[in-house]
Amino acid sequence: MTKSELLQYADSNSEELIGLVSRLIQIKSENPTGTQREVIDFVKNFLKESGIEYKETGCNPDHPCVVAEIGCKDGFSMIINGHVDVVPAGDLQQWDFDPFSGEITDTQILGRGTSDMKAGVAGALFALALFAKKQVPLKGNVRLHIVSDEESGGEFGSQWLCANGYAAKADACLVAEPTTMNTIEIGQKGGLLLVLKSYGKSAHGSLGDFKGENAILKLSRVLEHISMLTEIKGHFTDRQQKPLMDSKMLAERENNIPGLGKVIDHVSTNVGLIKGGTRHNMVPDYCEATVDVRLPIGVCREEIEAMLKRILEVSQVEGVEYELHYKSEANFTDHEAPVVLAFKKNAEALLGREVIPAYQWASSDARDYRNLGIPTIQFGPSNTVGIHSYNETVQIEDVIVAAKTYIGAICDLMEVK
Repeated sequence: MTKSELLQYADSNSEELIGLVSRLIQIKSENPTGTQREVIDFVKNFLKESGIEYKETGCNPDHPCVVAEIGCKDGFSMIINGHVDVVPAGDLQQWDFDPFSGEITDTQILGRGTSDMKAGVAGALFALALFAKKQVPLKGNVRLHIVSDEESGGEFGSQWLCANGYAAKADACLVAEPTTMNTIEIGQKGGLLLVLKSYGKSAHGSLGDFKGENAILKLSRVLEHISMLTEIKGHFTDRQQKPLMDSKMLAERENNIPGLGKVIDHVSTNVGLIKGGTRHNMVPDYCEATVDVRLPIGVCREEIEAMLKRILEVSQVEGVEYELHYKSEANFTDHEAPVVLAFKKNAEALLGREVIPAYQWASSDARDYRNLGIPTIQFGPSNTVGIHSYNETVQIEDVIVAAKTYIGAICDLMEVK
């Protein structure tokens, strides 16, 4: 089949794709509160019925991975990655519909994981099944990585696959995570956890204004200045200036928040956890705060530590220490890498508008593949409002466009005319 015929087939059989999304949503795969076995078995059965050889692998039986491959050993080698675990639905009273119904309306599919990211997984499965069923000769291969541990850190998912050779010699990777259809994600911020520890002197609470040293109040004076970290700016090359400017524009336009573009090229902080004290009637002698710090491209440890020393000086307190626990460095793909251009070309042809390669302020499993030097993008359908919140949905039209973009880009990269 030609590329045009494959795209026509996808259009004619879009109900199969939408039904696949719905069936995935109906499988509860909450992480860390649920089980992943049923959804992984569903993926395996789908691949089997599509005539695609697969293997279950991994290091944790509670979070198995599935890998598969189509095509030939010679030529362009591309990985498609997706996760089938979802964040917990939370308080069901806050939902306007059953989060695991997979209900299909005229325009949307409803439920937990529609955007993050079972619609993207369905698009990848649909595309690979189409190539396999039609026995399309590819000048290269597509490797499928489906993981069931992403929402709780990814230690048993993509990190493990990349560390154990499953991504070896890949020329590109698509992570089908949500981006909306307006952008192709080509870079993400790094992250670290800053742990601040304050030490005081205990005393009876009734004497708190006169005796003892309150560790909570000491730490609060430091936290008052923690936003000074956001003065640190990333270091972008001349070649990165266009995607940087596009990214800042998109961040403000998509979220309708003036000035939000700063989150792309500056450090951002969030004081997420505070623990202190033992009883209400004791002056606390210890307090600890954990701050989520996101790092733009080029920011080094020395810059963070220098600013932390300034913060402690400005706070004018003694007995406060800090620890830095790095999670990942900022990572990116060149905006003109072949995988970027192939997805941009096909998405724009389907949508009739510009699709912009851009950097993102969050992170995903894309970092694990980029850390191996693999040009990696993120592109998938989503309605961002419901991600990790209530009333998560995805647009049917976007699901179809994403799947057809995957098909078209694979054709171009593997010379299917």
